[in-house]
Amino acid sequence: MSANKNIPYLEHNNGTRIQGIGLGTFSSLGGDCERATLKAIDVGYRHIDCAYFYGNESEVGAAVRQKIKEGVIKREDIHITSKLWNHFHEPERVEHACRKTLENFGLDYVDLYLIHWPFSYVYRGDEVMIPTDENGEVELNDVDFLDTWRAMEKLVELGLTKSIGVSNFNAEQLSRLLANCKIKPIHNQIECNPAFIQRKLIDLCKQNDILVTGYCPLRRGNPSTQTPNYIYDDRVKAIGEKYNKSTAQVVLRYLFELGTIPLPKSSNPQRIKENFDIFDFKLDAQDHALLETFNTGDRLILAAQAVKSKNYPFNVVLPFC
Repeated sequence: MSANKNIPYLEHNNGTRIQGIGLGTFSSLGGDCERATLKAIDVGYRHIDCAYFYGNESEVGAAVRQKIKEGVIKREDIHITSKLWNHFHEPERVEHACRKTLENFGLDYVDLYLIHWPFSYVYRGDEVMIPTDENGEVELNDVDFLDTWRAMEKLVELGLTKSIGVSNFNAEQLSRLLANCKIKPIHNQIECNPAFIQRKLIDLCKQNDILVTGYCPLRRGNPSTQTPNYIYDDRVKAIGEKYNKSTAQVVLRYLFELGTIPLPKSSNPQRIKENFDIFDFKLDAQDHALLETFNTGDRLILAAQAVKSKNYPFNVVLPFC
């Protein structure tokens, strides 16, 4: 159970449940990730988002095991997501990759295992995560993500993960997967913030009973340049003052009310707590209308290194509105 009974849980299409906010961990290293995870669990987070590519699965695992040992949580209380990296897409490598992730965590299973991207890289070794050729270009291959998915389905049968899903799949790719899968994905993790809502993709997911987790909900804040603008805008500040909340809390609440599960990343103890504290107020229609004005369709994460892949997901662009 969550430390706070007011924190909502959402149900997946396979009957499992997940907390309506999660701790993002990308680029959190050098002990910061372990400390952040310990703090997050104490605050009440029961949803931690990780990936093999992030290089910090061992830190998350150490924190989770410590809190289990302390009696703060049981293993079944916390949802842990990790992701299959691009060089493990060949079906014969998928189980190995998942077992390596479990070894890093020091756990028997993950709750959700995602295909991190629909495109794939040439395999040059477990730790060569971005293989490059003599010209410095990323070495791509053309593994069909349907073949990768079939190997992912076997992980569920083996009990290595409770559920499977995808990340960064566009509407066409998601529809193709749904038409050919045995086990339906429970999640599509995508970039989602006020500047880049992806409403039509979110709606497609809803229509197919797939939850959306949103990364980069606050983008990458820079006080010196006052970006992203919606964090520093006086009108958003006024909304925050109305509810006694920060602009970041207003944004996270907005994204939750749009039907996504935001994944704010922080290693700052106060911000970890603040980001979690978004479930004791609701935005009104005027608040939504104002926040909608920031939706410019400006994508932050482009993955340009894979633009030549036939499975590059951003070639098929739905209108951002």
